[in-house]
Amino acid sequence: MLGFTALALLLIGPVQAAVFEVLDPVRPEEVGVSSQRLNRIDVVVAEAIQEGDVPGAVVLVARQGRIVYRKAFGHRALQPRKEPMTIDTVFDLASLTKVVATTTSVMILIEDGSLTLGDPASLFLPDFSRHGKENITVLSLLTHFSGLRPGLDQDEIWSGFEEAVRRAGQEQLVAVPGSRFIYSDINYIVLSAVVAEAAGMPLDEFSATRVFSPLGMTHTTFNPPQSWKARIAPTEVRNGRMLRGRVHDPTSERMGGMAGHAGLFSTAGDLAVYAQMLLNRGVYNGTRILSPMSVERMTTNQSPAGQDSWRGVGFDMRTSFSSSRGDLFPVGSFGHTGFTGTSLWIDPSSQAILIILTSRLHPASHGDVGRLRRQLANIVAASIEDRQPG
Repeated sequence: MLGFTALALLLIGPVQAAVFEVLDPVRPEEVGVSSQRLNRIDVVVAEAIQEGDVPGAVVLVARQGRIVYRKAFGHRALQPRKEPMTIDTVFDLASLTKVVATTTSVMILIEDGSLTLGDPASLFLPDFSRHGKENITVLSLLTHFSGLRPGLDQDEIWSGFEEAVRRAGQEQLVAVPGSRFIYSDINYIVLSAVVAEAAGMPLDEFSATRVFSPLGMTHTTFNPPQSWKARIAPTEVRNGRMLRGRVHDPTSERMGGMAGHAGLFSTAGDLAVYAQMLLNRGVYNGTRILSPMSVERMTTNQSPAGQDSWRGVGFDMRTSFSSSRGDLFPVGSFGHTGFTGTSLWIDPSSQAILIILTSRLHPASHGDVGRLRRQLANIVAASIEDRQPG
């Protein structure tokens, strides 16, 4: 029987020779996608808005390097006044930060020879070695098999990036490293500090210089400027003020809005460029961001042997967080979600990309996108008419 990595490579292999450079819109049928089936997206998103699950959404579908569907629904803001959603709305990506900024930066530093997946985090952060954490590796942090708990305490008063890293160093393990999948923001807080030490600059500067700027992702940043505010989808009220252009994640907010686990803002269009770069094995529009082998590590199972939860380096593949895969996308597809209502899913076997951006917490933290993610993934997978079962 084929192992998971071999199976994933079989799925990816036949399409890797084709490199699609520019995400231009085309009629779906030109790339083997049924426009009739895609139109079901309109119905399902409208129902979610009607039910109060989301105030609005931007949905983008691409295949073979071409956009086959991009539409804005509902409202970007409901309070203090209604504003219509637009396709260029900027969203708080929440945990999509983990892959788009942090994981990509780590892999670039690995290619540069500045760190390795097997390095203990304590090599760069000596204070992190306390309480039995001296052998926690960069890989175990990236795959969430470090044994650390999900997040730092919120019931104490503290602030600052360095203070968050110090507190991560004081953490005690809740599981033996490598023994259990525990999705943890602490892992990526530590990784952002590792990036800063290995690169000689903070994560926001490094990712902007080595990822976003080369890809032309001009609407992707931490701590967006005031000039972007009108296009940013607000989240919810905190301390009497609507969060708009300020990160929603409470820990990232305490860290100054720049952290490895949350804090990045972006648009559907920019995320599509990033996703297509991965499908192109690290290249977009003639610019190489990653090597093909780095992309393979990111997008095939890297969990410890015998584990039922499958994670690539950074990316989700088959875990309790995989709602964005739906019921039809195959093993070998990958993606990530964000707490604010964002998600990205990519299927190499069909060269398909699905991006769903919502601000489900607006205005009063009552939204839910779990079922919507599954529904849209199923519609998109079913719309692909020329892919043979793998």
